[in-house]
This record gives sequence, structure tokens and C-alpha cells, in this order.
Amino acid sequence: MLSKKAKYALKALFVLARDFGNDATLIAEIAEQERIPKKFLEAILLDLKNHGILFSRRGKTGGYGLLKSPDQITMGQVVRIIDGPLAWVPCARQNGYQPCDECNDVETCSIRITMRKVRDATADILDSTTLADCVRLEKEPLDWII
Repeated sequence: MLSKKAKYALKALFVLARDFGNDATLIAEIAEQERIPKKFLEAILLDLKNHGILFSRRGKTGGYGLLKSPDQITMGQVVRIIDGPLAWVPCARQNGYQPCDECNDVETCSIRITMRKVRDATADILDSTTLADCVRLEKEPLDWII
């Protein structure tokens, strides 16, 4: 499940994607526009900055902005930064694999095999969906998504 922190991170990044190319956007503006608690948003944006997604500027014209174009940042990158691996169980992880204590045979475990499929499908979607795609969907929603 997507955490509230990851959802807020994505919502804030969509604001910054819409503003890409303009000056930095104030945290207070993002928080008000997206109804995100300001203190929580500050921590989220700092985390994204520390991972090379955002830049920050201090002062009167300060705020945050995207370091790269919105078409170069995927939802998968953001979700992994905020929530960690996409796999629901440690034995299905691409990175940081950990076998389950109760597993008899990793190679034939139907739970692991199914959860790998879920992880792979999720990764395919999130890693091929950019912030630019999401901003475009706000203007032109696809019928199959709704």
C-alpha cells in the first residue's frame, strides 16, 4: 500500500512539475494547494532533496524546485525513496532480498513467485510513468484509468 508520506511526496512533486522552469515554489504554497501539513511536507521535501530529486533556495524567492525535467523523474523512483522496496514481502525484493524463516523451498514457493509477479508488474508501471505523464493525465484523463 502507498503510504500517506509517499502520496504527499507525489502530490508535491506534481505541483513542482507543473511549475517546472519557473522560480522555486514556496513550501507554504504547496502545502496549502495540496492540503498537506506543512511540517510533514518540509521533511518530505528535504528527503527528496537529499536524494537528488529537488533543489532548494533560501530567502524571499526561496522554495523548492525539480532538479531534472518532469519527464526524467518516475513515480517508481519517488515511491522507492519514500516507502522503500516495491515488494510486499522481503523474499520478492529485487534489491535487499531476504528469505522467509518459514520457507521450505525458495524456488518453488508459490507465495514468493506470485509476489515477484506483483512486484514486477508494479515496477513496470511505476518505472515507466513520469511526473510529466501524471501532470498530463490531470488534463487528459484516460478512460481506462478511471
